[in-house]
Amino acid sequence: MSSQQAIKPVVSVLFAGLLVCSWWLDQRTGSEGVASDDARFGFQLVESAAEHGVSFRHVQTSLHPSISNVEPHVAALGAAVSVVDVNKDGWPDIYATSSAFGTPNALFLNQGDGNFRDVAQQAGLADLNREGEGASMGSIWGDIDNDGDEDVYVIKWGYAQLLRNDGDLRFTDITADSGLRRWMNSNGAVWFDYDRDGLLDLYVAGYFPETFDLWDLSTTKIMHESFEFALNGGRNVLWRNLGNGRFEDVTEALGAENTRWTLAVAAADFDGDGWQDLYLANDYGPEELLLNHGGTGFTIAEVGLGEDSKSGMAVALGDVRNEGRLDVFVTNISKAGFLFQGNNLRLNLLHDYELFENVADGVVADCGWAWGAQFADLDNDGDKDLYVANGFVSADPDQDYWYDMSKISGAAGDLFQDTRNWPPIGERSLSGYERSRVLLNQDGQRFIDVAGAVGVEDRFDGRSVATADLWNRGVRDVIVANQGGPLLIYRNEVAGEPGWIGFDLEGTASNRSAIGAQVTLHWDGKSQAAVIDGGSGFCSQNDRRLHFGLGEAGAVERAVIRWPSGAEQVLTAPEVGRVHAVREAD
Repeated sequence: MSSQQAIKPVVSVLFAGLLVCSWWLDQRTGSEGVASDDARFGFQLVESAAEHGVSFRHVQTSLHPSISNVEPHVAALGAAVSVVDVNKDGWPDIYATSSAFGTPNALFLNQGDGNFRDVAQQAGLADLNREGEGASMGSIWGDIDNDGDEDVYVIKWGYAQLLRNDGDLRFTDITADSGLRRWMNSNGAVWFDYDRDGLLDLYVAGYFPETFDLWDLSTTKIMHESFEFALNGGRNVLWRNLGNGRFEDVTEALGAENTRWTLAVAAADFDGDGWQDLYLANDYGPEELLLNHGGTGFTIAEVGLGEDSKSGMAVALGDVRNEGRLDVFVTNISKAGFLFQGNNLRLNLLHDYELFENVADGVVADCGWAWGAQFADLDNDGDKDLYVANGFVSADPDQDYWYDMSKISGAAGDLFQDTRNWPPIGERSLSGYERSRVLLNQDGQRFIDVAGAVGVEDRFDGRSVATADLWNRGVRDVIVANQGGPLLIYRNEVAGEPGWIGFDLEGTASNRSAIGAQVTLHWDGKSQAAVIDGGSGFCSQNDRRLHFGLGEAGAVERAVIRWPSGAEQVLTAPEVGRVHAVREAD
């Protein structure tokens, strides 16, 4: 970004604030609290994992005994879920990770009859948590060689693994040959094609520094240097796909260096220039937007992200007001009496004012200790809703660690960097037993929390959230991975027959998975944008097919597809009530 672009005229900032003032007031005056249980919202989320043959429980890893006093805090990560059509049969499948050595990950194959079965063992995707190799923290799927099969990168503390899909539910570990075998302590990664060469590149976010083996430590000084501006985290790495299954580290060459304890990352063309950018949620520091300059380099953009984010956990993308732009939701931490950082809902005003404007308030801002989140139109009314998973450490409900946590956070950095100075957590809870939130979008003006009213009452330690049309019914279901808890599947039962339309894209000049493709749907005076993600939320990935609710509208004017290659394709009056398979025009 040029120096002139970086300096915002004061009048532009003030005017942008006026544009969102009514939104802010709506949230303060109409969205507090939880909707009553007898309210009707047109849909129910029915937890039905066991009913459909899904039985999986995440097991937390155990770390070096020298940090046992804080292990419940440090090791409270790894429960993750992603969605992929692994065998290309038109039915979305589910991959879930565990983290303790010797515990298996699971690949639940959708049978197309309402049921799933775990095929991870035969596929070679189960036994990935091994001493000396590392523990799974999540996964992202993408066709790295454009052969029509979805490959998987398993994010780890330790040596992450790239497994090539050979078809027939068989995977081969190609990590070493690919050049990706490197020890990292990562909780986030994303596939995207930064240089538009048709091959999926990979951005991996470091969390704990890569110099630490958390199971074999020689020091207890492993923590962040600041609760607000820490720069001593793991190194983020940008890998360029060279083809033939090989990658090279281009981080320094492209200016993508970062050591900010990044927990989550998402990729999309936020500024509309045709190139995929990166949005980072950083723990112990501000969010960051890395703008892509024509595939030749990245710079951190000054777009208003540095003032109100301190513990970023997840990055979710959605067009909140149906204006044809991708807005951003980032989860943070709130605890009454101790800390209010607040989630951030940032409207994308880059085109007009070169900034994001945070409009979160009420139930949107305060979800507790929030983790994974995703946008999805849960009631098919044409507005993107939000599902947010919450809770950190649920142990003894009568003992709380927050007072000790507040003392630590007020100490000098050289003290809290060393875990020896942290009081033992023991069996105490830390923001435990918090409920999930289901935030219903009210015509793009405010959100209301309807979780209890629509059937979501679990109080597990939620981490990762993904959405998918698991049974091809034209609705979006929700899958939630819980730390040390069960994998939940909320089957979405939408009342009546509100309209919908879906798109299943395949790239030709673009990467075959069409990751990064953006579809903007125009109907009934609205324009809603959605992007195919290569990883989003927290350690998660959604159904590759894009879904749009239409409410009472019976027709669509057009769908505009912007492919990752830069090409544009327009579908005029596509039929509603079906998923359109679209191949990039030659």
